[in-house]
Amino acid sequence: MGKIAFVFAGQGAQKPGMGKELAESSKAAESVFMKADEVRNGTMNQCFNSTQEELSETRNTQPCVYTVDLAVAEALKEQGIIPDAVAGYSLGELAALAYADAYSYEDGLKLVSKRGQLMQEASEKHDTGMAAILKLSDEKIEELCQGFDKIFPVNFNCNGQVTVAGDREQLTAFAQIVKEEGGLPRILQVSGGFHSPYMNEAGEEFEKFIAEQEICSTSIPVYSNRTSKEYPADSGEMKELLVEQITNPIRWKTLIENMISQGVDTFVEVGPGTALTKMITRISKDITMLNVCDMETLTETVERIKSNG
Repeated sequence: MGKIAFVFAGQGAQKPGMGKELAESSKAAESVFMKADEVRNGTMNQCFNSTQEELSETRNTQPCVYTVDLAVAEALKEQGIIPDAVAGYSLGELAALAYADAYSYEDGLKLVSKRGQLMQEASEKHDTGMAAILKLSDEKIEELCQGFDKIFPVNFNCNGQVTVAGDREQLTAFAQIVKEEGGLPRILQVSGGFHSPYMNEAGEEFEKFIAEQEICSTSIPVYSNRTSKEYPADSGEMKELLVEQITNPIRWKTLIENMISQGVDTFVEVGPGTALTKMITRISKDITMLNVCDMETLTETVERIKSNG
């Protein structure tokens, strides 16, 4: 076996009851939820008992998914599974940085809560949305976006899948053009045009907030959504990347390819959902892809890794 990487789930993975079973079975996971409630009272209850609608509000989604991501990672650590490198999808990147000791879990939750609040406020000022475009090349999707002044390619996920963001009215027209070109558009159930210029105001406010926070160099490599490369050691540059991530595209496909080139051959998606698992298996057939979101998948993953170690 080569290197192991944890990849932390992002927005869209949320679901009612997430993390509850792990917290009831793992002391390490439970501890993460307890710490989260000390910073943001009610986080545990939201994860375990709130509705999908409540969880899908960005101000709630981000701190809740962040907490579940880290609870899963700690449950794996409790079982002796430690990654050689980490990455996270959008807000998952903040969980990855916390896991890699760039800041405490509690300070990370403060960052994520502020980020979620600002991104929701920005999305409420514009009628925007997002769509996943399947079956077309990255280049073709970028070309089609150039025909619209309010549609932007934002998430380069894997082969044959790019997410675009923008004005909802133009998004409808764009989806029709995609169909005519042989593509398959899927409108996403999100509240705004994330990772696009529509988030500029959120980025500016987050920059002010993060300037006052302490960030340290990481204890293991963390790969950046913005550059697809390892995070630098300089705290100022780290903060810049987190700010820029809010308004710029995610280069997930290239990021995963770079991790593979550095010897990672086993990926474990940590957190609710399996979206990253589906993406990564489309990026490479030469890796082992696992995921953990509950006790059953935790047991399976630990057994797989230990038997191959």
